[in-house]
Amino acid sequence: MFTGIVEAVGEVAAARPIPGGTRFRIATRLAPELGIGDSVAVNGVCLTAALCDAEAFEADASPQTLRVTALGSLSAGAAVNLERPLTPSSRLGGHFVLGHVDGVGRIHEVRAEADFRRLSVRYPAALAQWMVPKGSVALDGISLTIASLGDERLEVQIVPYTWSETRLHAASVGDPVNIECDIIGKHVVRALQAGHGGGEGRGDQ
Repeated sequence: MFTGIVEAVGEVAAARPIPGGTRFRIATRLAPELGIGDSVAVNGVCLTAALCDAEAFEADASPQTLRVTALGSLSAGAAVNLERPLTPSSRLGGHFVLGHVDGVGRIHEVRAEADFRRLSVRYPAALAQWMVPKGSVALDGISLTIASLGDERLEVQIVPYTWSETRLHAASVGDPVNIECDIIGKHVVRALQAGHGGGEGRGDQ
């Protein structure tokens, strides 16, 4: 369980194929505090550390994860948002984020508003049922509030700190972004569907 408050921006030191998937080596200042088996959200995707040293950790992305997230587009030198999971004493500064991506969107527009940024993202139409104006959404693992919502596009306002301290400052139009909708909204929709004989919800990675 994560909060969507990015702890550090790491760098992909290597992305090498393994049978069926990809092993990422990610350099980060958090590496000395990680151990084998620890969970880490990488651009909002929950991965498990398979190897750790003083400078980096390595984690494997399965075929399913590569299919349903934007991790497959990462190569050496790419910046990634990193967050370790909640502890029992953690403050919940963002919202409940599971690290289970619902879909991949694309940045449609980035525009400045004084010291702030307005980010427009196109998202898969299937996610519309879980989007709520003024509700929470995680974009590449960052907890944000939906400022404006259309059928296939949402907008969020980025404060200066979030812009400078996450990988968003390097964002460009057309870039893919991992989207995780608010788990509370998904539970509400699922309960309503079950009560009316609705179909099964979609799986994730």
